[in-house]
Amino acid sequence: MASCGVASRRKCEELIVAGRVKVNGNKVTELGFKVSKRDDIEVDGKLLQKEELVYLVMYKPTGYLTAVSDKLGRRLVMDLLPKELLKTHRLFPVGRLDYDTSGVLLITNDGELSYRLTRSSKEIEKVYQVRVDGILTQDAVNQLMRGVLLDGKMTKRAKVDIISLDRKNNSSLISLTITEGRNRQVRRMCEAIGFPVKKLKRTSFGGVNLDGLAMGETRVLKPHEIKVLYSL
Repeated sequence: MASCGVASRRKCEELIVAGRVKVNGNKVTELGFKVSKRDDIEVDGKLLQKEELVYLVMYKPTGYLTAVSDKLGRRLVMDLLPKELLKTHRLFPVGRLDYDTSGVLLITNDGELSYRLTRSSKEIEKVYQVRVDGILTQDAVNQLMRGVLLDGKMTKRAKVDIISLDRKNNSSLISLTITEGRNRQVRRMCEAIGFPVKKLKRTSFGGVNLDGLAMGETRVLKPHEIKVLYSL
């Protein structure tokens, strides 16, 4: 169901439990029920048509909401995709990327992959280029690497590399690699150690990077990139 673009894996499980799914005309409420390509699957009486899977990476600009809809009418990352593609495929962004953060954003209609990358307990490396206010000290770097207390829980160990120190403008540019996905985590980690973020860009997600992309552009993932994401 998820691979047909019905919904996320979790939402599909809710549909099954609610008795809204039939296989070959028989209602199925058992999670994990096995089906084959020859089986007919219905959701709310509508026969599913297997949708071609699409895997994209976008260089998300700032000022766009990572969502498929917004009641406030704000600009969405989906607005940057070809309209014809959106007419034929039910695409959605994988995970979050803040409104004021740019960089790597995966977009797909593969609910199974989305679940693996955002809901599972696996540690997916996400690399950020971070411009912070102030000259970062070694003590501050060590704090980020060891973990920072957020909401009463320590963040997992991070990798930190200082790219440059701009003493004239009193700012530092670092590369920060984390394996969690807490809400606004990078910004909150830096604020917690006294170095608020001035600019934030995600440069890699699970090994997928921005190579060849200008801001706002999107490209199709290469087969080996999809394979790597599924292996994480």
